Amino acid sequence: MMYRALIIFAVLTLSASSLAQSPVRDAKYPAHWWAPVSKEGAPSWEILPQEAGPGEVILSKRHELGLLSNFAATPFTFRGKRYASLEGFWQMMLYPEGPDDPRAKFPGIEWKHTRDAVAQMTAFVAKDAGTLAEANMAKMKIDWVTFEGKRIEYRPSKPGGHYDLIARATEQKVRQNPEVMKVLLSTGDLILKPDHHQEPDAPAAWRYFEILTKIRAGLKR
Repeated sequence: MMYRALIIFAVLTLSASSLAQSPVRDAKYPAHWWAPVSKEGAPSWEILPQEAGPGEVILSKRHELGLLSNFAATPFTFRGKRYASLEGFWQMMLYPEGPDDPRAKFPGIEWKHTRDAVAQMTAFVAKDAGTLAEANMAKMKIDWVTFEGKRIEYRPSKPGGHYDLIARATEQKVRQNPEVMKVLLSTGDLILKPDHHQEPDAPAAWRYFEILTKIRAGLKR
């Protein structure tokens, strides 16, 4: 009898502990936003849906919240030009604007893509194109990108021209894609969190979840 009582006590204690460790999720939001995903086989960069804290949601690419990712194929027009994704818009700024651009004429530098081609890329294809461009930037020892012929500091300590462009382009992506707007508004008052690990002091333009939070507040108003 004593042994049975101990077993029951252990089960109840374990259940209570599990409940304490799992944040309570608001039932008005889709439960699959937090559905546990096995860490086995998951990429090292990923923050899994179940890792969200109380009142938070991870903008996971594993379901519809992935539409809010810079990687998503959510075409939009900005300042008269069409872009296939926000990632394509971001990374194309690292590329020469034309043959007279000093980056295009720098000795020993090879550009495997054109600026226009990168603008039509999405997801990891665009990200990889940006990685190649960053390697060229390092060789040239430059810390700037360009937009419409203007040089812009790429990783400023405080939000500047690059951040402003990314924020405005993100808003256009949301406003020009009804499904993206619908998904963003469906997050209600949840705290938006990234689905990948970022450096602690990442520049403001990299914190896309904060940019989206501001856009969401504006849409509500």
